[in-house]
Amino acid sequence: MDIFALLAEGIWVALQPGNLLFAGIGVLLGTLVGILPGISPSLTVALLLPVTFKLDPTGSIIMFAGIYFGGMYGSSTTAILINTPGEAASIATAIEGYKMARAGRGGPALATAAIGSFVAGTIATIGLAVLAPWIVELAVRFGPWDYFALMVVAFITVSATFGDSVLRGLTSLSLGLFLGLVGIDKLTGQARLAFGVPSLLDGISITTLAVGLFAMGEALYMASRFTGVVEKVEAVRGSLWMTLKDWQSSWKAWLRGTLLGFPIGALPAGGAEVPTLLSYTLERRLAKNPEQFGKGAIEGVAGPEAANNAAATGTLVPLLALGLPTSATAAMLLAGFQQYGLVPGPLLFTTNPELVWGLIASFLVGNLMLLVLNLPLVGLWVKLLAIPQAWLYAGILVFASMGTLAANPSVVELTMLVVFGAVGYLMRCWDYPVAPMIVGLILGPMAESQFRRALQVSLGDSWVFFKHPVSATLIAIAVIALIAPMVFKGLRRFKGGDE
Repeated sequence: MDIFALLAEGIWVALQPGNLLFAGIGVLLGTLVGILPGISPSLTVALLLPVTFKLDPTGSIIMFAGIYFGGMYGSSTTAILINTPGEAASIATAIEGYKMARAGRGGPALATAAIGSFVAGTIATIGLAVLAPWIVELAVRFGPWDYFALMVVAFITVSATFGDSVLRGLTSLSLGLFLGLVGIDKLTGQARLAFGVPSLLDGISITTLAVGLFAMGEALYMASRFTGVVEKVEAVRGSLWMTLKDWQSSWKAWLRGTLLGFPIGALPAGGAEVPTLLSYTLERRLAKNPEQFGKGAIEGVAGPEAANNAAATGTLVPLLALGLPTSATAAMLLAGFQQYGLVPGPLLFTTNPELVWGLIASFLVGNLMLLVLNLPLVGLWVKLLAIPQAWLYAGILVFASMGTLAANPSVVELTMLVVFGAVGYLMRCWDYPVAPMIVGLILGPMAESQFRRALQVSLGDSWVFFKHPVSATLIAIAVIALIAPMVFKGLRRFKGGDE
């Protein structure tokens, strides 16, 4: 069937009253939590993960999409108004956005961020609809050896790209893979690492791990570094509307940011940090008045915000088509799918086409809702920024505990939440990335299953992974992805020693 016909069916699913309500709630919740200082989109999704536990799968996944985009918009708002990016991808926005806010132009800065996100999100969603089925057609022909090699690529790229150290990323991944072994072995039916605790026979809950590491760990880390100093919030003075000159400066930046963000975000080792910084650099070089940069140039907000949203949509290409999360927030979305026993990848397009195309179409609806709902509510969001941090992080701890208990009412589950929260805190203190651990728990059992299937089919021949061209190529990519960061780091040290 034609892609656009499938997308039209998806729009029909997304426009159902119940799903529209879920999308609207997701956008509002995502913005509401994401606007709070220091809370990233991945933390927002992790915190709200237990809320959707008992909901309809299609509606709740659509809600997650709304939370995803709402959280990103909230992150850009804090970057503009208090110079506190909620994630690394919003750093470029903060450079010019905060200068605009201090000059009394916070309204146009927020407006160009919102409209740019809508434009980029719409174009990138169409790109996702076109690109994902094409990748699925290729992936359907994969054998178990190819799938295992693909998982290895995911493990290496996530470990190598998160954080400053490949070794720390691999250590975090190893912890996640170890946790993935807990429970009943699907092949033999034997209990593994359950230590006689019945609750562990079903394995470690992804929701508990995600909420513990992200929400509780982050709250404990921020609380331990709380100084009592109140962030200065720049008031939104004057009109929210952009002038004709602002529009003329912004629209080309939106398009350029989209063209940079979507392809890079769709790469297995993509992410949003690189395209946002590239977009800022490009806008600075192409600007008619480059002297305005550093003083509040609107192009420096428009381009990076469009690149950020386009890259965020691009990360959903490998997530939906191959089941590979390439960002911390994508890992949280993958946890949301797993919560309902859904496995993103080629088979999802066949077994649950209504859910997949409804989700893709909901990105269009969600981006429009984000634009319509958030600009009039800027005054409310500014007031939320004044919430004392002590109340904020205490509330996060309470909400995380209640949400986890509502999803899995068990003393063992609450104990694991506290333990994972402590682990998350220590990982933040020692600069270990958290996302690889989540990816290890989610993809580890799948990789083990494909590995064992490949060996069964090949009668124990371990060279089967190198005999097939696709799996051999993917393993070669994984090796390059593992070695490249270390080589580049060594070259930088070598050059630094010569100077």
